[in-house]
Amino acid sequence: MLPIPTLDNSLYFYNYGNVESAEAVTALSALAQETRLSIFRLLVQAGPEGVAAGRIGETLDVPAATLSFHLKELAHASLVSSRQEGRFIYYSVDFERMAALMTFLTQNCCQGMPQECLTVVETALGRCCPPEPKRKPARSRP
Repeated sequence: MLPIPTLDNSLYFYNYGNVESAEAVTALSALAQETRLSIFRLLVQAGPEGVAAGRIGETLDVPAATLSFHLKELAHASLVSSRQEGRFIYYSVDFERMAALMTFLTQNCCQGMPQECLTVVETALGRCCPPEPKRKPARSRP
């Protein structure tokens, strides 16, 4: 029987750093397409309430099938989430994820003085959309 390898601290942090980089690459790849970037910016502008899928398509003049594909890619990158209200599906930006991506991109900025650029980022995010309190899942009644 082969021994099971253990995960020491240095390997853990090495792997964790790679996962973080991989997540950033996934998010940036999703945004590196003109239609998806336009969708994302529209949703950022809309704020936490989001926008109905049909309204996104109308506003950006994107056919439903194409819109569905691009929203799937943004959701796969964890940049947007959806919720259904009646017959409509609303999409909104995951602002915490967006802030985490921006933090990742700037964590080593300004020669070890991140407060120089992070203040600008935090101020911009604060004006846009303050963090929402976490919602508790609804309980089902027996």
